[in-house]
Amino acid sequence: MKPYYLISIFIIGAALAPFLVGFERRRPAARDIVLLAVIVALAVASRAVFAFVPHFKPMAAVVMITGMALGPRQGFLAGALAALASGFLFGQGPWTPFQMLAFGSAGLVFGLVGPRLSVPLSGWARLGLAGGGFLFVVLVLGPILDTSSVFLMLASLTPASVLAIYGAGLPVNVIHGVATALTLLLAANPLLGQLARVRAKYGLGE
Repeated sequence: MKPYYLISIFIIGAALAPFLVGFERRRPAARDIVLLAVIVALAVASRAVFAFVPHFKPMAAVVMITGMALGPRQGFLAGALAALASGFLFGQGPWTPFQMLAFGSAGLVFGLVGPRLSVPLSGWARLGLAGGGFLFVVLVLGPILDTSSVFLMLASLTPASVLAIYGAGLPVNVIHGVATALTLLLAANPLLGQLARVRAKYGLGE
């Protein structure tokens, strides 16, 4: 494996570690772990259900909603663990740490946005959320995933070859972004409402 790929995996591992260690140090109760497991299972199932549609993955939207409802730390953990768990269905490999970082970042960023929104979301808020989800996938999450392809597919890094990889990934990221936007538009209010009730009842989240 190329040295720069090993370095990138090490950096990603260092980014993931504080969230995993922090969760463990909190000594989470069984209900925290169960809720996180249910959310991860839901996220993985949302990807599996649409496996027959190329690149159409609602999983990022589920992770974003989790971050909005439970906070950025829980959102990051949900995204990272969902990416890891889905790999057992769709294949594990050296790209897995990039997937964990990409989906974890979705939960983190939208977890920072969540407190500014009131539930249930208005029609305009849902449209804005869907647009934000689309842009995040196309501009952030997708390029993080494409970076693993850059390292795996290219024998040497040149500006032209790197741009070719990111350019080839753009249509894939657009489809992924559309799936995310549609899921946020249709499922944000029901999932946010349910998670808010669970959080209030059991005192979960950040």
